[in-house]
Amino acid sequence: MIELLQEYWRPFLYSDGVNVTGLAMTMWLLSASIAIGFVCSIPLSIARVSPRFWIRWPVQFYTYVFRGTPLYIQLLICYTGIYSLEGVRDQPLLNEFFRNAMNCTILAFALNTCAYTTEIFAGAIRSMAHGEIEAAKAYGLTGFKLYAYVIMPSVLRRSLPYYSNEVILMLHSTTVAFTATVPDILKVARDANSATYMTFESFGIAALLYLAVTFTLVGLFRLAERRWLAFLGPAR
Repeated sequence: MIELLQEYWRPFLYSDGVNVTGLAMTMWLLSASIAIGFVCSIPLSIARVSPRFWIRWPVQFYTYVFRGTPLYIQLLICYTGIYSLEGVRDQPLLNEFFRNAMNCTILAFALNTCAYTTEIFAGAIRSMAHGEIEAAKAYGLTGFKLYAYVIMPSVLRRSLPYYSNEVILMLHSTTVAFTATVPDILKVARDANSATYMTFESFGIAALLYLAVTFTLVGLFRLAERRWLAFLGPAR
């Protein structure tokens, strides 16, 4: 174990001397995909609960597809499937984008987490108390202002426990990034195992890193819940 750490602690944490690797790469994949997915999910969740079929159905189809298929398959399609299309290779911008493993990985992760987050927020919108919305309308809030000042702030607070689970699951899902040759924690562990044959130690270190990040995220979300969901607790 000590010999393995002496040789591979830098790749496991942040760099192999040339590229960003290990924990730093995993956190970048998680942060980028979660940020993109979160921003996109807000308008999509509003569209998901729209009474207009032609607005609601495309979002519903998107969330069903990405929640109903494995992330591993989605990554393979983004990484190798799309680039195999002649029309993509003929377009300079698309060709440049899909030739990059990092771009394909973040795209697949962002689309996946966006689908789940959209359904989480859409469910929270449906569960809002009707009186809360009627009170906001009585103050003259309609349309964009109603969503911006009343509905979405309430939805984001109430969805926090469920969204925290999605972030943790997304962290664990980043382990498929090695498929696209992205040097995340698991890729470094596999390389260390191949070079040293210290299987238990290599993957044990990877497990401890994922465990540490998971506990950190859980703690941060617990603090956020105590601050923003205090109004849901018992009256004092």
